[in-house]
This record gives sequence, C-alpha cells and structure tokens, in this order.
Amino acid sequence: MTDEIIKTEVAEDVVAAPVASKKVDAKTLRTAKGKKRVIRTVPQGRAYIHASFNNTIVTLCDANGNTIAWASAGNCGFKGPKKATPYAASVIVKKVTDLVAPYGLKDISVFVTGIGNGRDGALRALNGSGFNVLSIKDLTPVAHNGCRPRRARRV
Repeated sequence: MTDEIIKTEVAEDVVAAPVASKKVDAKTLRTAKGKKRVIRTVPQGRAYIHASFNNTIVTLCDANGNTIAWASAGNCGFKGPKKATPYAASVIVKKVTDLVAPYGLKDISVFVTGIGNGRDGALRALNGSGFNVLSIKDLTPVAHNGCRPRRARRV
C-alpha cells in the first residue's frame, strides 16, 4: 500500500514540475549577396586531412561527405616550406574549428591521407580543439610493385 502511494506521489511530482518550453531558435547566416540562410545543425561529421610534403589541407564534412568548411596552409598565410609544418597544421585546424562553430559539430571521424609533417600536428590539434574523435583511418595509397620498367637499352 505504501509503495503505491510513493509511486503516485513521485509520478505527480514529475507531472507537476513545470516543463520548460524549448523554442527552437534557427540560426541564420548572411551570404555574400546579403541573403539570409538557415544554418542546419550537424552533430556528427568527417574530417579529411591531406598532408603532403608541400602543403596541408583540412576539410570538415557532414556524415554524407558534403563539405562544411575547409582550410589550407596557404589559405592561412603560410608560404614556402612553412606550409608543411606541424605548427601550420594546428593553425589550419583552429581556423576550420572557428568556421564550423555555428554548425554545432561535435563528433568526427578522421581520415588521413599523405605522409607530410602536418599529419600528426593536425590530428593533435583536432583532438585538442574540443572535437570527440570517434575513429582515425589512414587512406594513404600504398604502391605495390610499382610501374612497368623501361625496356633494356640496346647498344
């Protein structure tokens, strides 16, 4: 009997508690032509890191692969051999993180291509910039037996 009374009291308390009405505030963004565009929320996405010997490019996409934001070392103001450094990769990730902030991206799967110096720097910066890294996959192509050799030279 007392169990039933306690259960009904708890149920009444839950019902009696005021429910906060959530008004969905759609975020808007002005395009270059001045039009307003509604920004959709993207909770999960993908991060593509292309790290070559000359440059590093980071692209953040939604789950379908549609690009949300991207940045490269040249885009961030680095020139020459400084573009492939780990510091440049961390600056790139900071810029992309700022561009993606209105979309609400939290969970990402990382896909890495290339063997440049910016590869590890970009991964560390993504992990340290507040993203929840779900997986890391290496998509670097590996040569297997190479091209057909030239013909033997006849002298």
